[in-house]
Amino acid sequence: MTELEHQVFSQIRAIIANEEQVIGRRGILVPLKKAIIADGDIRNVIDIVSTDPALAAHLLWRSTTAQVATVNPGKTRSLKDALIRLGQINIYRYAFSFYLKERLDELPQPYKKLVQGYWRLTESIAASAVDSLIEMDGVRIDPDEVQTLALFSVFGQIIALTAFAYLNAESEESFPLGIIKSIIDTQQQTLTLEAFESLGLDEELKDEFMIAHNLRQTRNPNSPGLILRRVLSMRGLLLNPL
Repeated sequence: MTELEHQVFSQIRAIIANEEQVIGRRGILVPLKKAIIADGDIRNVIDIVSTDPALAAHLLWRSTTAQVATVNPGKTRSLKDALIRLGQINIYRYAFSFYLKERLDELPQPYKKLVQGYWRLTESIAASAVDSLIEMDGVRIDPDEVQTLALFSVFGQIIALTAFAYLNAESEESFPLGIIKSIIDTQQQTLTLEAFESLGLDEELKDEFMIAHNLRQTRNPNSPGLILRRVLSMRGLLLNPL
């Protein structure tokens, strides 16, 4: 790593450590996380989600897309039914990804175009991972856990590129895109794991991410990470190739 790359790498890590700067709109996420940590009445979670109709509609949609992999798929008819079925961890993961996508849409060009490419890749990976469950017999894996995990498949690249966009916006000099490409190519694992930690995502998500990328092994045949590992391997996206 050159001296300039090291300098940019350090500044990107500092930005990633600032949850509010990276994720932005925390008005829903903060009380939602507190309600989930408190493990209180699901009605509190429903009330919080309901304050943002766009988020509520998104959760209903996500719930329906994952249900295609269940034995008896059906359309979720109410937000309450969807949230009860999803479970609190999946609710927060979906909400986080929803607000992250909103944040990405606000980035200036060319970063917006680049990060949207990563996001389309993420959605494609998620769809393939959920579809793969339909073809598997005897597997007892929550499709929403597979889908929420898959939405973080290239999390490190997305967060690093977002942080780089903020860095260039605030700097007197503009750093070339080649620098962030080199950093992502060589430091993706470090940036990803630090992002999981700094942005307050659950430990289980990070563990399954590591299993998915072949950075950690498991004897659990029902691990969502093993399902995702197959998809990532076929696409040549594993951090630690098989």
